Amino acid sequence: MISYHEFLKRKRDTEPPDGIDVPEGTLHPRLFDWQKRIVSWALKVGRAAIWADTGLGKTMMQLEWARRFDGRRLVVAPLAVCEQTCREARKLDLTATYVRTPDEITGDGVWVTNYERVESFPADMFNAVVLDEASILKQSTGKTRTMLINHFKPVRHRLACTATPAPNDPEELTSQAEFLGHSTRQEILATYFTNNLGADKGSGWRLKGHGRTAFMRWLAQWAIALRKPSDIGGSDAGFELPGLHVDADYVPYRGSVPDGQLFASDIGGVGGRSRVRRETLDARVAKSVELVNRHPDDQWIIWCGLNDEADRLEKLIPGAVNVKGSMSAEDKARAFLDFADGNIRVLVTKAQMAAFGLNWQNCHRMIFCGINDSWESYYQSIRRCYRFGQRHVVDVHIVCSDLESEIAANIQRKEHEATMLSADLVATMNETRNYRKAA
Repeated sequence: MISYHEFLKRKRDTEPPDGIDVPEGTLHPRLFDWQKRIVSWALKVGRAAIWADTGLGKTMMQLEWARRFDGRRLVVAPLAVCEQTCREARKLDLTATYVRTPDEITGDGVWVTNYERVESFPADMFNAVVLDEASILKQSTGKTRTMLINHFKPVRHRLACTATPAPNDPEELTSQAEFLGHSTRQEILATYFTNNLGADKGSGWRLKGHGRTAFMRWLAQWAIALRKPSDIGGSDAGFELPGLHVDADYVPYRGSVPDGQLFASDIGGVGGRSRVRRETLDARVAKSVELVNRHPDDQWIIWCGLNDEADRLEKLIPGAVNVKGSMSAEDKARAFLDFADGNIRVLVTKAQMAAFGLNWQNCHRMIFCGINDSWESYYQSIRRCYRFGQRHVVDVHIVCSDLESEIAANIQRKEHEATMLSADLVATMNETRNYRKAA
């Protein structure tokens, strides 16, 4: 009788393909050769993940993947990205149609909807499903994660695409595996992880020292990770970015001082962060307006966290458009496309509405009017502009109080950790070159 651990090990040692064979040469000629290689591999795997960095054409790859299956195929994306996805499909001579309800689906084809509506679409309607910006799965106890995993279990062919599958911790990758049906979170944790809760350094689950390589090799059976085309044997020609310049523009904090202190020296927890952000609102808005006025002919994105910040910026900057949560889905999508087309000079919005998936290489200047502790939000916001097709150095200004410098330091720490994890994923997974064998 074998142990439970050995049972799980045997289960994971080989993941039989569950897809279709499509030669690379038959894929759409608009794709680069290395993109065709990925798509052909993902089609053969059948339930695959593409963890490609921003600007490497995940939308084009996922649409070509969906095209190749029969019947109805569903692409699920953030609301702001749906119309852009339909526009990108036309570059592949493919019709992808945005739908709000199942009744709008008229037959076979590629259909697109947003995460807020997806639960109303019966899974048995579809032969294949794509999750665009699949990092939405990363919260291990989130309602959306659980709904997506359970809802799409009946769908045979599944694809998960994101640039940030595990922005802070490899344990977050368990959700990607569970959505694709390769294993449960509990099985993965039992085999590859140990619980570090209560230890002096860190907390929660971490990879076992001897299990790290085995875990990465298992991931490589159904996932591909890359930061640049050369990571999988492609050419980086044309993908080198012109540069990124990040400046911290600090404004003085003149707000309340905690009892017993002569000066405010510690931002504190969540409550303290919120208080400092509100007490520095006027100064941060004024600094942001000043920065925009230095380059009155250029397009700008201003990322806000508070409604009051966005409302004041819209009033103080001529021609600025504030895309807010109270707007209809259609008005939001129209504004984002207008900005992409150059019809809006200054776009004011929040990261939760626009930081994922949108292509704004037309813009090379942005401002964070305040900042929070989410590295993923920070990274994805910058990557709306700093991506393939950008022709200018991208200038990023972080406008915050001097008291918030510890938040900026926390973001830098998370960025270092995410960079190390990404490098590990790429190096360890791709050395197996499983995607070459499958293709």
